[in-house]
Amino acid sequence: MAFAFGMCASLFKRGPILGGEIGLVRIGGTIITSDKALRELEEARKDSGIKGLLLRIDSPGGAVSASQEIYEEVKRVNAVKPVFVSMGDVAASGGYYIACGAKKIFANPGTITGSIGVRMEHVNLKDLLTWAKVGHETLKSGEMKDVGAFDRSLTEKEREFLEGILGEMHAQFKAVVSGARGIPADKIDAIADGRIYTGAKALELGLVDEIGGEPVALKELAGSLGIKGEPDVKEFGDDRPWWMKAMAEEVALAVKQAVNSVLSEYRGSGNVRTYY
Repeated sequence: MAFAFGMCASLFKRGPILGGEIGLVRIGGTIITSDKALRELEEARKDSGIKGLLLRIDSPGGAVSASQEIYEEVKRVNAVKPVFVSMGDVAASGGYYIACGAKKIFANPGTITGSIGVRMEHVNLKDLLTWAKVGHETLKSGEMKDVGAFDRSLTEKEREFLEGILGEMHAQFKAVVSGARGIPADKIDAIADGRIYTGAKALELGLVDEIGGEPVALKELAGSLGIKGEPDVKEFGDDRPWWMKAMAEEVALAVKQAVNSVLSEYRGSGNVRTYY
């Protein structure tokens, strides 16, 4: 009953999305691939009727390369029309990396952001395989070819090697933040140790530009473009009727919660995985 009531409420509180002067692209959830975001950002960049783009980010981060690809495309859009970022509940790690490609970043006071760092995961199933009496052998052409194998612990040499890769990726992240936010390289380490910040603290540290939600960011973007009154907004990436999207969002939320519950118990498949 609660699900049906929530769905109906969503249907009636939303209106149709108009086409016009400002584009809207949403990046939400864990960043697994860049395909969808790149396609929508490219469409916004090539749309001559769009004067500026509002990028709404509500993501805890995700895959390193995907985050980097989306960041680069945000920069391409920003080179031809201004991109303002509006942070939702969370825009951390890879979500914050992407935001650095924009001209201006808005966050709510309680937005969770920052988390400027990289992590790797390695699952060791050796004891489980022994218990299950499952044997596993690997033939390799080089010493490091099976680094992170799921049937054994990391050797000290492998651990040192992977920490080097981790350090290189972290340095890339810090360089992007330093350049985008004008924070000197000798000061970036103090705030880029992986910790998270509220939007209010991020403003104090120079990681965001202003405090305000999506309506505030939209109004500021419209004003900077000389648009008077309420701007027409064209959302990219979903041309279904607004009522159909509203129902789909309710279903997607339920699925997302179920998947996250499972992933919180077990993540990975035995290989080393790297995340922003």
